[in-house]
Amino acid sequence: MSLRSRGAESSSKNVVSRRLTIFLCVGCFCAGMLFTDRMWVLPEAKDTSWSTGESSQKLKLVSDDSDPKADVKGDSRTLDKTISDLEMKLAAARSTQDSLLSGPPLNQDLKISDLTKKRKYLMVVGINTAFSSRKRRDSLRATWMLQGDKRKRLEEEKGIIIRFVIGHSATSGGILDRAIEAEDKKHGDFLRLEHVEGYLELSAKTKTYFTTAVALWDADFYVKVDDDVHVNIATLGSTLARHRSKPRVYIGCMKSGPVLARKGVRYYEPEYWKFGEQGNRYFRHATGQLYAISKELATYISINQHLLHRFANEDVSLGSWFIGLDVEHIDDRRLCCGTPPDCEWKAQAGNICVASFDWSCSGICNSADRIKEVHRRCGEGENALWHSDS
Repeated sequence: MSLRSRGAESSSKNVVSRRLTIFLCVGCFCAGMLFTDRMWVLPEAKDTSWSTGESSQKLKLVSDDSDPKADVKGDSRTLDKTISDLEMKLAAARSTQDSLLSGPPLNQDLKISDLTKKRKYLMVVGINTAFSSRKRRDSLRATWMLQGDKRKRLEEEKGIIIRFVIGHSATSGGILDRAIEAEDKKHGDFLRLEHVEGYLELSAKTKTYFTTAVALWDADFYVKVDDDVHVNIATLGSTLARHRSKPRVYIGCMKSGPVLARKGVRYYEPEYWKFGEQGNRYFRHATGQLYAISKELATYISINQHLLHRFANEDVSLGSWFIGLDVEHIDDRRLCCGTPPDCEWKAQAGNICVASFDWSCSGICNSADRIKEVHRRCGEGENALWHSDS
């Protein structure tokens, strides 16, 4: 073969090689673009689509809210109220825990099961009594204070707790305390307080009663009544039930008696000078024979028990603890009717009294002998209790 023909053949091969190289380069470039597009562009587009959707949703939420500042303020108020409620409950729990840890062993009423498995009650009625009042207690057991299975049924069906409230003698474990223990073993209707009994210590006893009762029972109302007063329990329950929606209520027969500055007279007030000039009168407060307070107020007393000042008279002390608080005072004269014929006439007219006593004796005069007659003439009847809506 001649040199010319070999040169021509080599030149044609070089041309083919260059074309093939260019074709392969273009093919590789296209394949690279396709690979890169699938690996990076699509995920980026997906992320962009999600972000756009989220942004549009946020914009829609904002546009739907005509006044976001109003909602923020409303939410803030709701949050503040919730925090306040939780703080009060926490403080009450701490107060209860402190009293349990620092006090003596738990009594029969205060068991761990009772503390951890509380049910809701309508009211707790604490009957203030003394070591020397055995006849009065028996007269109540024979009239308006149910006993045995009926009392248990009252607690379970109507949510009403009734207990005699008493502390301890100055000589703990002495003959007076043993007599109460024997009586309680027979009837099971006492609430024992960590308190030393004494007439001049009624304010302290009242404070301890509310503190103990609110720790033991979760009730809407806590009632204090003296052991020489006649009470219609069903009427009391229906009266209090009408105020269930009010968080801070103080119910009783409101009065404003004179501040007695002369030493030696009944109801003498040693701190009379705190009420201004001589001849001034007390602030409005419920008379001590019977009154009721809502759970929030009982909890307030429990939390602040070590700070609350005690005046000589327990009804004045209780009223003073609520001064400065947002409390509704409810003056209900059915809580302080007179004995027959007063309560009897009112019952006949269909206006049954909650409580009856003699003002002249600050209770029913000679109550151990007379309360059965008062119950016969002014009592609502046991059927009223089981058929009441409270």
